[in-house]
Amino acid sequence: MSNNPAQLQKRIDSIDILRGIVMVIMALDHVRDFMHQPAELDDPLNLLTTTPILYFTRWITHLCAPTFVFLSGVSIYLQSLRKTKAQLSSFLIKRGFWLIFVECVIISLAFTFNPFYNFILLQVIWAIGISMVILGLLIRLPYKVMLILGLIIVFGHNLLDIPESKPDFKAGFWWDLLHHGFFAPYTIWKDHLIGIMYPFVPWTGLMILGYCAGIFFTAEYSSEQRRKILLRLSLSILTFFVVVRFINVYGDPHPWSVQKNGLYTFLSFMKVHKYPPSLMYMCATIGISIMALYFLERIQNKVTDFFRVFGRTALFYYILHFYLIHTICAILFFTRGHSFEFAITAAKQNPFLFLIPGEGYSLGIVYLIWAFVIISLYPICKWYDQYKTDHKEKWWLSYL
Repeated sequence: MSNNPAQLQKRIDSIDILRGIVMVIMALDHVRDFMHQPAELDDPLNLLTTTPILYFTRWITHLCAPTFVFLSGVSIYLQSLRKTKAQLSSFLIKRGFWLIFVECVIISLAFTFNPFYNFILLQVIWAIGISMVILGLLIRLPYKVMLILGLIIVFGHNLLDIPESKPDFKAGFWWDLLHHGFFAPYTIWKDHLIGIMYPFVPWTGLMILGYCAGIFFTAEYSSEQRRKILLRLSLSILTFFVVVRFINVYGDPHPWSVQKNGLYTFLSFMKVHKYPPSLMYMCATIGISIMALYFLERIQNKVTDFFRVFGRTALFYYILHFYLIHTICAILFFTRGHSFEFAITAAKQNPFLFLIPGEGYSLGIVYLIWAFVIISLYPICKWYDQYKTDHKEKWWLSYL
């Protein structure tokens, strides 16, 4: 086995590059949410109304959350090589609670622009945070036990679709929090709601599997050994996806069906369920992401350097991009002739300030704004990346 430091650095680079790629793609979906004219009125994956380009614009962003959660698990395993179990457990629990705070306070404000926090969202950062807390509690378990636990959660959680499919099923708070919820609102106190977008159990299972996959990115495996493993693993996962999805019995709460032509039948086949992430959703996205890791390890150029910057500053970028996108949305709101008073009135129906359902722009404009957001954020993310490199002694940087 190879212990070459250069190879280990390249392995870490491939992780950062892929993380950066999905962070950039993720911004496209958020720009679409805020700017696209039909975004608040219809599902871009609705086969009755969508177009192939709109469908693809939404579907490609499916890669983002599972890839980020999976790579978070990989990074945790790599941290375990330089921390004791006690140190890693303490770090994960503290960082997990910090991420939950970030979600509820910083990201919810960016998403709603409501300083009174009438609507708090539990999205992907919440899911990562609570998964880190759980992983911090489990980290002392043997590797094989962790692997079995992750597999049971990921492959078995869709069994919960069976009771959910019954006509008289009603999800309560804890069921929504664990598995079912998608924009499930619950009152915290008068006029203050919490919305569950990411029920966390499936995401925790995926992070555990990412942690177990981290072993392939250690110096125990040479570059060639690792790439062979990644290729075989990717092909196995994607083959499993095709076979199980074709059978159309288990792994996703919404079966595919034959459509008006072959293209739309394929779109139906690929329309996998994200909230919560079904087994088929995770297989399709993680299979592709592992394949990307296989290729990225041997690619090193200015393009990968660009994406690596975002991958190395992921949370910093994530927070900034939401504030920038919503600020642009607010500016465009006023350019359309609306007043601040109208925004306050409209917020009684829509918790996202300056976002009016049915208003917005074409998909082409969405892509232009997305490019502007990425180009605008690159310099500050590059600066922050360099700052972290030059100030490794500052403990708080590991939390951002």
